[in-house]
Amino acid sequence: MDRDHALRREMKAMSATLSSVGKDGLFEGYACLFDKEDLGHDLIRPGAFSKSLKQRGQQGIKLLYQHDPAQPIGQWLSIREDAKGLFVRGQLALDVEKAREIHSMMKAGILDGLSIGFRTVRGHSDKKAGVRYLVELDLWEISIVTFPMQPDARISSIKAEGGRRAVTPAFNPPFSKRELERKLMHDAGLTRSQARGLLTRGFSGLTGMQDAASSRPIHPLTSLHRLTNTLHQATRTLGSGT
Repeated sequence: MDRDHALRREMKAMSATLSSVGKDGLFEGYACLFDKEDLGHDLIRPGAFSKSLKQRGQQGIKLLYQHDPAQPIGQWLSIREDAKGLFVRGQLALDVEKAREIHSMMKAGILDGLSIGFRTVRGHSDKKAGVRYLVELDLWEISIVTFPMQPDARISSIKAEGGRRAVTPAFNPPFSKRELERKLMHDAGLTRSQARGLLTRGFSGLTGMQDAASSRPIHPLTSLHRLTNTLHQATRTLGSGT
């Protein structure tokens, strides 16, 4: 990794897996999920934050709103790595007006995103897969934000007076667009242009497309049949938990 890139600060928005938001301003969840490719095609490896956490401690990592250093909204009580990701527990400063507004939106489910501000210390790219692996990160802030980068982590419940109020999770597709494109190429036998055409324009995107390996266009029904089998196999895989 080049020196200029290693010195650059980055922000990476993850959807917060907030397991609870208390009326006293306490909240907890995951600021980052390990080994999960995000929408920016980055993947954070387990242990990426361990050195930074030892050096800075939770007191040295700021709790901000939308990465704005002029808007600190509380403090982190606990930041630790586990097998799943970076687990955090924070306290909103409810005597601050902005923190009270954010607290209300978190309880209502309007705000559920966390984003990490960091500097990449060590990492490498797999150009063939199109993925950047982040091995060691210098973490300096975690923000509450609007838009997530990992769409499959959502609030599961909110702590309120009288118990927990369940929140219906948003539908999340089992594959990212990139993963589905690969499956269409590998399992359904489509070329890259055909896979992208299908994902972009639907069934009409296959019509008239020609296989790069031959002079014959692949009939749309043939591709559709292969696609149906691919999705069926994927559904069975998800159902079996493998």
